[in-house]
Parts: sequence; C-alpha cells; structure tokens
Amino acid sequence: MGGHFGASVIVDRPIGEVFEYLAEGTHDKDFSERIVEIEKKTDGPVDVGTVFASVANDIGFKQKHEFELTAYDPPTKIRWRELTKPAVYVTEGGYDLVAASETSTEVSFFNLLEGRGIGKLFAGMAVKQARKGADEFSAAIKAAIESS
Repeated sequence: MGGHFGASVIVDRPIGEVFEYLAEGTHDKDFSERIVEIEKKTDGPVDVGTVFASVANDIGFKQKHEFELTAYDPPTKIRWRELTKPAVYVTEGGYDLVAASETSTEVSFFNLLEGRGIGKLFAGMAVKQARKGADEFSAAIKAAIESS
C-alpha cells in the first residue's frame, strides 16, 4: 500500500523566480540529499513532456529514475510522474505555488508513492519515512532557492 506525503514552506522570493528555479529540474540536486546526479533528457525548453533522468541513493542503493512533466502552468503548477518503475515509485508528484506577497511565495510539494511487486510490501514504510522528512525537505527547498 502506498500513500501521499508533502509539505509547504514560505520562500522569500517572488513567485516567478521560484517557479523558474523549480522548473529547471536539475536543481533538485541542490535540495535533495538522495540525488547523486540529474540531467534533462529532452531537447528544447522545459514544458509538458520534458524528461529528467536522475541517479538517487535509495536506501543505500543507487537507483536510476526518469520523471516526465505532466503539467506545466507558470507560475503556479508543475506535475510529474515517474517513467521508471522501481519497487516503489512516484505515480504523481508536484509543486503548487501561491504568491504570499510581492516578494515571497508559498511552495507546496507532494508525491504519491505506490509499490509494485515486492515494493507493495515496502511502499507504506517508504511513505511513513517520507512524511517524517517532509518538513525538512521543504526547508531544504527554501534554503536552496533563497541562496541561488
């Protein structure tokens, strides 16, 4: 059984700047300790259909992942899905941005995790762990954007 996790944080940057930073998926390495490397695999500007490939440290193992953007609505919404299907994978994830003021943005993120095969046994535990770290992860997003 999988599940949903996420969190929100206020970033001291205007919404357009925050959206631009998050849309450039290669910045994920700046705020996710799991990401070892990441690159944009498709040509052209970032939009629906853009694919990012990464290598992540998943429970001590290096795992390859590919994510495709499924929604791209500047400056408020980005959605993705995982194309690779490891034991536990992201069926949908995203960022929602709301201007908190002219100079700050509320960033909410979420991921919906599911398990397949043996991953069905571990998906619930993975969601539980992700929920425990969600506030720390959103704080890392805030720090990365504000220091860029």
